[in-house]
Amino acid sequence: MRKNKSASRRDDRRYRTRRRAGTGLTVFGAALLIAALSLLAYDKWDDWRAGQAVAEIQGELEDLDEYSGEYSGELKYSMPEGGIMPTVTIDGYEYIGTLSIPRFGLELPVMGEWSYPGLKISPGRYTGSVWLNDMVICGHNYTRHFGNLKNLDPGDEVTFTDVIGNVFTYEVAETEILMPTDIEKMLDGDWDMTLFTCTIGGRTRVTVRLKRTDGMPFEGD
Repeated sequence: MRKNKSASRRDDRRYRTRRRAGTGLTVFGAALLIAALSLLAYDKWDDWRAGQAVAEIQGELEDLDEYSGEYSGELKYSMPEGGIMPTVTIDGYEYIGTLSIPRFGLELPVMGEWSYPGLKISPGRYTGSVWLNDMVICGHNYTRHFGNLKNLDPGDEVTFTDVIGNVFTYEVAETEILMPTDIEKMLDGDWDMTLFTCTIGGRTRVTVRLKRTDGMPFEGD
């Protein structure tokens, strides 16, 4: 009889231990699910916020007296010394113009210089100038920013309008996938414009190469 009671107590302890372990796993799983849903909700909100930010900035750019999205067929002024691009300041950031990607219905203001805080608002110039046919623009992979670059096809049109209304027209030539450390490769090649963004997780860079198609020579070319 004593042996049976002892065995019963051991079985009871095992049962309670397993029950506690099961409850702990259930709570842990629920916590992971809540964390995943919270992260998804934040990502959706952050993407929406980014879309609102570019829409507000774009509206302010289009309200400028000098700015016009209509292509006149000729440049408003010849290439400035050093290819320096004119800027306007909005909410403490300098902007050089608007990047248009008709394939996705995007009108994106472009900052004169990129920064991590700035990329939360809009794409930014990484290096170069439209006047020198070597501008590189980086952007966050928000859906409303550069998240769909990977879906561009050769021949898709892209335009850039500077802050005084000069319009530069391009078409997609090719798309590359580069490593974050391939900085020299990012800047190499005879490309008139390059757009890039990180993939999810930041392991690689989607890199789109563009060639000018407007055929407008600069004064002195």
